[in-house]
Amino acid sequence: MATMESLIGLVNRIQRACTVLGDHGGGGGEGSLWEALPSVAVVGGQSSGKSSVLESIVGRDFLPRGSGIVTRRPLVLQLHKTDGGHEYAEFLHAPRKRFTDFAAVRKEIADETDRITGKTKAISNVPIHLSIYSPHVVNLTLIDLPGLTKVAVEGQAESIVQDIENMVRSYVDKPNCIILAISPANQDIATSDAIKLARDVDPSGDRTFGVLTKLDLMDKGTNAVDVLEGRQYRLQHPWVGIVNRSQADINKNVDMLSARRKEKEYFESSPEYGHLAHKMGAEYLAKLLSQHLEAVIRAKIPSIIALINKTIDEIEAQLDRLGRPIGGDAGAQLYTILDMCRAFDRVFKEHLDGGRPGGDRIYGVFDNQLPAALKKLPFDRHLSMQNVRKVISEADGYQPHLIAPEQGYRRLIDSSLSYFKGPAEASVDAVHLVLKELVRRSIAATEELKRFPTLQSDIAAAANESLERFREDGRKTVLRLVEMEASYLTVEFFRKLPTEPEKAADKNTPVSDRYQDNHLRRIGSNVSSYINMVCETLRNTIPKAVVHCQVKEAKRNLLNRFYAHVGSKEKQLSAMLDEDPALMEKRDALVKRLELYKSARNEIDSVAWK
Repeated sequence: MATMESLIGLVNRIQRACTVLGDHGGGGGEGSLWEALPSVAVVGGQSSGKSSVLESIVGRDFLPRGSGIVTRRPLVLQLHKTDGGHEYAEFLHAPRKRFTDFAAVRKEIADETDRITGKTKAISNVPIHLSIYSPHVVNLTLIDLPGLTKVAVEGQAESIVQDIENMVRSYVDKPNCIILAISPANQDIATSDAIKLARDVDPSGDRTFGVLTKLDLMDKGTNAVDVLEGRQYRLQHPWVGIVNRSQADINKNVDMLSARRKEKEYFESSPEYGHLAHKMGAEYLAKLLSQHLEAVIRAKIPSIIALINKTIDEIEAQLDRLGRPIGGDAGAQLYTILDMCRAFDRVFKEHLDGGRPGGDRIYGVFDNQLPAALKKLPFDRHLSMQNVRKVISEADGYQPHLIAPEQGYRRLIDSSLSYFKGPAEASVDAVHLVLKELVRRSIAATEELKRFPTLQSDIAAAANESLERFREDGRKTVLRLVEMEASYLTVEFFRKLPTEPEKAADKNTPVSDRYQDNHLRRIGSNVSSYINMVCETLRNTIPKAVVHCQVKEAKRNLLNRFYAHVGSKEKQLSAMLDEDPALMEKRDALVKRLELYKSARNEIDSVAWK
């Protein structure tokens, strides 16, 4: 079986590694490995002796002191037991700096607190992470939290009371958090802020350790034996009494090791507490917490391993989505580029074929936009009696037509057919815009491409260049359809039209009166009928031409030129695979997390079940 120190020491190392990688929540971060590993939260009211208890456990005077709210940010304190050598401290925010002077540690805590909160009495939930390495400590993780208070003092926000409680609760609510509830012995235990909060979040008392401070400051003739023996307020774990250094000792710079000896002497010589002396004092408290922490860790190993395995699977899946590192040789790079292109092409075709949204907009162009544009063409104005008279007269010239105004008919039909060019070209342009949008969407939806912004741009440029060619082919084709209708009129259509004998015009009648209204109206109606026939034809043939020249070509040959050219750009391949720095950073962070979790799993397995 693993020793207590090795198992807790391992957890400390894992928690520190998690902290370095940002895999913790500072009281949040549900589901993180840091949160799954048990730690001890130190809770108490302001001036309850909370900081003195911590210093007694560590055996060093290192915490800021003062009146009112001194702890204004959570302090995550990791104690690492060493086999010997010098004691030193390290902060996460200054990882390359070792502190051997603990007065400098105190100053650094104060400075780092001010860096976030300013030189005010405000608080922040951003934790300070401190590790202390010493032969005089037990392996333990303690979280020193701001002292609970009942009223805001000058310079503090009115919400400070609730803000502090919310912050403390964000830690002690966690089922893996052991609560060290600090209460001063010279106050009624029933009014203890720490006990009240602990009772709220841990009603069974399974996670709570009670600590009584300032036993030496109780009124003469009173004692705290009923509390320490669990008769006044019972917890699942034994109460521990602490005697902190007096202010006189602090002023004389009495070191903590000497203070521990004085504390031991106090309990052993006390008539009230002598029978409890072996279970009192900071040294006993540290060992008690360490033993309990070891038991909790061992009990939670199966769930910790389960979380680690689940997280490893999630990180592996994320890395698969982000893509693995690319080989440095040209062959591997070319293979990767072509593979990315094929992935993009698959997504693009899915958009067109209905597997993804967007392709239906092309049908919308043909079913809505084109018919609406054809309907708006100004044939009513163009084939009005006034315009028909004008065109027929101009076409006849000095010699009026004898039977039917064929030249007038042709002019009216030709000029009417030219109106179809606008809707035809508009359909080409509308489908072109849809295809461009689908290219953009497809690039964004191709997971494999997200890591290569340069390749994204190159593929987008190549695809859009192809779409421009397809648009030009489509434009030429639809205009040719319109020109074909004008090139050869359907004679049978006119031969089937009903005819009326025309009255001979009097040669002395003015030109403006040569044509009766009914005659002109019939010409306009005949031309309109023919134009409607052509309109129905074009309404069917323009979509066919657009799909053939643009959509089908986009499906078949969107990146063909890119494929042809990319093979000759051997020196540029690495530049095309230049990844987004943010994505590279994200993948590196995931790789480090993966290594951490795999290492943690192996170490926990090897240490816990020896």
